[in-house]
Order: sequence, then structure tokens, then C-alpha cells
Amino acid sequence: MQLFVDTADTGQIAELAATGLVDGVTTNPSLVARTGRDFRDVITEITQLVPGPVSAEVTETSCEGMVTQGRELASIAGNVVVKVPLTWEGLQACHVLAGQDDPIDVNVTLCFSATQALLAAKAGARFVSPFIGRLDDIGQNGMALIRDVVDIYRSYPRTLKTEVLVASVRGPGHVLEAAKLGADAATVPPGVLRQLVAHPLTDKGLAAFLADWEKAKASAGSRS
Repeated sequence: MQLFVDTADTGQIAELAATGLVDGVTTNPSLVARTGRDFRDVITEITQLVPGPVSAEVTETSCEGMVTQGRELASIAGNVVVKVPLTWEGLQACHVLAGQDDPIDVNVTLCFSATQALLAAKAGARFVSPFIGRLDDIGQNGMALIRDVVDIYRSYPRTLKTEVLVASVRGPGHVLEAAKLGADAATVPPGVLRQLVAHPLTDKGLAAFLADWEKAKASAGSRS
């Protein structure tokens, strides 16, 4: 499963990308606004830090506006994926952008049902982003949505090529369940990505190894 980082903080992106564990980046207008920087400048820098897909979201709401803005975003770099909302206008924009002579990759976001995901795939989206954390917040089962979408896409492998990009991830448990269900990717906040490597027994074991090593060196030194 691919791991994307969900942030517009280029410092954190650079640090995490250096590990070789980051396959892509997702952003949205809110994340970019928090940087206090120009939107285009931020996206440009991110595309230079990560060779994989970089989702940049439109702010227009009409099909025509999204198509125009999407083409502008795609002109920034070859790895930009245009992010559009899962509305009728967004699906129409996805169909136009993905279906033109020089196709543009599209990430259809704010997905909350399997039928929405089906429409996104039929519109030609490269990615669909189901928001599992927000479903959990209202008492629904976010991972059940991932299971349904993965099952639907697998049922039509020749016609539905869209990748399932799990979004609104709240912790390592979401990542684990998404991987077990066969999701193509998950986009996670930087803090969650760092949590994936953490385990108290790893820290305890390493501390014991180092302590034993120091004892062994001290013992060898006393014999010499």
C-alpha cells in the first residue's frame, strides 16, 4: 500500500521524504492557508520534494471553473493530481480533465458512500478519497466504506481503474485496517506516519541491547 503524507508543510515533507517512505502528498486549501505562503509556490515546492502524486485542490465550485483551475494547477508540474469535490460539478470536471487528449490525473475527494465512489470511477478519477475518520465521528463505520469500495472496484477490474486513497486517517489503526482491506493508498498526517514506526517493545529491546553492549565493552576493557 502506498503511503501519502497529508500536509502542506514543506519542512515536514522534506524530512519525511528523505526516509524513502513517502509515495505522494495530499493538500487542500486549508492546509496551504496555514503556511501563510502563496498557493502556487507551495505546490511547486512540494512537487520538487516528492516525485510521486501531489494532490492540489481546486477552490472553484462550477464545472467550468474547476476545469480551468485544474488545468492551471496541472501546468505546475507533471506529478500534480487535480483534486475536485465529489459533487455533480466535480464529477463533470473530472470527466473533462481525465478525458481530454492530454489527460490530467484527478483525485475526487470528500467521498462518503460507495455509490459516490462508483460514480467517481466512472468519471475517470485516478484516485477517490473516502473520508473514514469523519464517518467514524458521526457513528458510522469508515472502514466498512473502504471494504465496499474495494470490493466494487475489484468486481470490474477492466473498466474501473480508480485507486482507493483512504483519507481522514486518525491513527495507525486506520492505516492497518486499510492495508488489510487492500486499499491502494492512505494519506496520513505527519504525526500518524511517525507513529507507524513506534512500539514500546522496540524501544525497550534497543535499550537492553545497548546496555548489554556497554557492559561487554567495559568487561573487555577491564581484562585488557
